[in-house]
Amino acid sequence: MQTIVFIETNKSGSSREAIKAAERLGYFTVLLTNKQKFIQQRTEFPDVHQMILVKSFQYDELKRNLRKLEQQGKRIKGILSFVDPFVHIAAALSEEFCSSSVSPDPIVKMENKVLTRQVLKGLPTSPYYEIYTPDYSLEKFIDKANDYLPLIVKSPKSAGSKDVLFANNENELKLAMQKLLKNNEQILLEEFLEGPQYLVEVLVHNGKVHIVGIIEQQITFSQRFIVTGYCLLPYMDQRLYYSIAEAVRSILKAFQMKNGACHLEMRLVNSRWKLIEINPRISGGAMNRMIEVGYGINLVEETIRLMLGYEPDLTRKHSKFVYAHYLTVDSRGRLIKVTGKDLVSQYPGVEEVYIKPRQGQIVRPPLSMGDRYGYILASSDAKEEAKRIARHAASQIHFYLDPI
Repeated sequence: MQTIVFIETNKSGSSREAIKAAERLGYFTVLLTNKQKFIQQRTEFPDVHQMILVKSFQYDELKRNLRKLEQQGKRIKGILSFVDPFVHIAAALSEEFCSSSVSPDPIVKMENKVLTRQVLKGLPTSPYYEIYTPDYSLEKFIDKANDYLPLIVKSPKSAGSKDVLFANNENELKLAMQKLLKNNEQILLEEFLEGPQYLVEVLVHNGKVHIVGIIEQQITFSQRFIVTGYCLLPYMDQRLYYSIAEAVRSILKAFQMKNGACHLEMRLVNSRWKLIEINPRISGGAMNRMIEVGYGINLVEETIRLMLGYEPDLTRKHSKFVYAHYLTVDSRGRLIKVTGKDLVSQYPGVEEVYIKPRQGQIVRPPLSMGDRYGYILASSDAKEEAKRIARHAASQIHFYLDPI
């Protein structure tokens, strides 16, 4: 029985769609998870043929479970993860069990923000940064860093804007570093960059970089930097495209990635591209659906094919603008109900309406990407029209909360 093993998933989004894609491709799907609630909600995962609750994601623990699967007669063809921070351990296990062509080395460096900056040191795409370790005086470090304020303060393993803080002055810098030092041995400081931000979805096959999609991002800042809008750009200024493509290729050359998937967040600063961050997987949330609606390409399916040693098919079936508008709430409370979903689902141009929380769940204003509570996906042949449709539809969605 040809089997693909997935290490963790989210309930929806790219990671879940990858499991569905593997099932469509004819593989027996196994999910290793430490989420007890998934076991309790087992009937909601019909695309997962076998679900195994693991105590931890330590290498030896996962290896024991994989050996048991082999003893059951499963022929493991791939071990994958589309969830931080398990991409590299999936690649390492796949290398051991499946003779994978995907090396875990670039993935490890991409998952760690400090290692990323060290790999890219000296490249024009790398912004100013400093690394703090507790063996150095915090006061002296802050005094030196004052010259570069405002700054972004990060945990080396931050994901989804979690543990990414903005410091505008010395006091905010000190408080941010003290907060992150409670759970981190290193702190990464980066210069605050201003300019339009883009996300670039990439597959690398036999050393060739394939830019699958370029997505313009809309960022909202309250307590954290949260991406609330994504616009897939089927067409863009040719000079801008070639400049971002050249920057992406130089970055991936530094990582020596031969095969794999990743996405990069790039910001255009004074006509120069700067890397905000890079992650060794497709973006989560609505990204796979955006590319599928916009281009007819199921990127998670093509990523699976790549990981299994096949050449991905990235031919566009069509091209249109797609806008994803994410939904957040302004106050903390227990969710009573959400209205408007059925209504806006019927709007012309609306491709999908997704509401994440269930009745009774506690919701809050966003402190990370995980605090986005749904999205509207809209498409059009015109960029501004796709945005207008999605935003108008979003204005008709209402979250009713019981304040707590």
